[in-house]
Amino acid sequence: MDDFSGNEALWTEFRHLMPVARRWAYLDHAAVSPLPAPSCRALVEWAEEASINGDVNWAQWERQVEGLRTKAATLLGATTEEIALLRSTSEGVNLVAEGVSWEPGDNVVTLADEFPTNQYPWLNQADRGVETRRVAVGPEGVDLDAIADACDRRTRIVAISWVSYCTGRRLDLARLAEMAHQRGAMLFVDAIQGLGVLPLNVRSTPIDFLAADGHKWLLGPEGAGLFYIRREHLARLRPVGVGWNSVVHSRDFSRIELKLKDSAERYEGGSQNMAGMIALGESVELLLRFGVAAIAERIFAMTDLACERLASIGARIVSDRRPENKSGIVMFEMPGGDPAAIRQECLRQNVVLSCRGGRLRISVHAYNNADDIDRLVAALSGA
Repeated sequence: MDDFSGNEALWTEFRHLMPVARRWAYLDHAAVSPLPAPSCRALVEWAEEASINGDVNWAQWERQVEGLRTKAATLLGATTEEIALLRSTSEGVNLVAEGVSWEPGDNVVTLADEFPTNQYPWLNQADRGVETRRVAVGPEGVDLDAIADACDRRTRIVAISWVSYCTGRRLDLARLAEMAHQRGAMLFVDAIQGLGVLPLNVRSTPIDFLAADGHKWLLGPEGAGLFYIRREHLARLRPVGVGWNSVVHSRDFSRIELKLKDSAERYEGGSQNMAGMIALGESVELLLRFGVAAIAERIFAMTDLACERLASIGARIVSDRRPENKSGIVMFEMPGGDPAAIRQECLRQNVVLSCRGGRLRISVHAYNNADDIDRLVAALSGA
């Protein structure tokens, strides 16, 4: 057992479930994650079943999809009635942005360095008289007081990423929720860069809305994601994209009556990406089995190790690595090096990382180990 890894046997077991690790030092989970073996099998089995039997076993698929809803509720400390299964983070953001009953003069407060997904849907409300206030982010990071100062009595939504895609900065959601609520606003969280590997309980951290696609830290396929809405807000968020599956009598196609489900399912509209949801269900089950709190500690330990090793070869760590702000993402610079060329050299050596904003970014999951970090450092040293 290493002093930085905790129960190494546990993480070796996790690693054995990740076929990608046979070839790659895969350090790009903040972009698109590889699928675990159980999730891959679920996709293949669904495809074979659909090919051989069509929709004969559709009811079984539906039960598996509902299993994902239950697992997602467990992951968040929510109820199943508060979980919608959507295609993307963008769909979740737009549910809120288009569903709020705006009045001219209202505003949204967000950060200037948010991923585009958490900016465009709010900016798109300008023709409804809604102002989007983009709080500047300085080199020292985010001043939460600046977010508070940007709010006023017409602020309806504070829209913030839990973890920054570009720097790995993690924000205190409990403090943000308190700050928003004190000002009469609701808190929307883009959780795609933290959900599944950082603990979150929506009962003790009273955020109002959350969206996250499953193809990053949740280890799912693209096109299958999660949306959370605090149950008390169902009446406050007008459903967008209503379809046959939005109503309580969803199986009675001859009955046309707009009686919406008394749950987040009302936002799901019509047919789903069942194959993707089934695979995501397997991935979430895996994360729950290993434990999100343990996964977080493992990731913090591995990223701490990575920062130490990167610094030893002259890298400059850009990410805020203070305990309250660090995450699974580490942004760094190699002085004098071209990030795109360095990334290509790393790929040639079977090491996967990203370029963002003219810098290099690694994003480490719990199955990554010290060998992966050593391979990264060796590839960078030779680039």
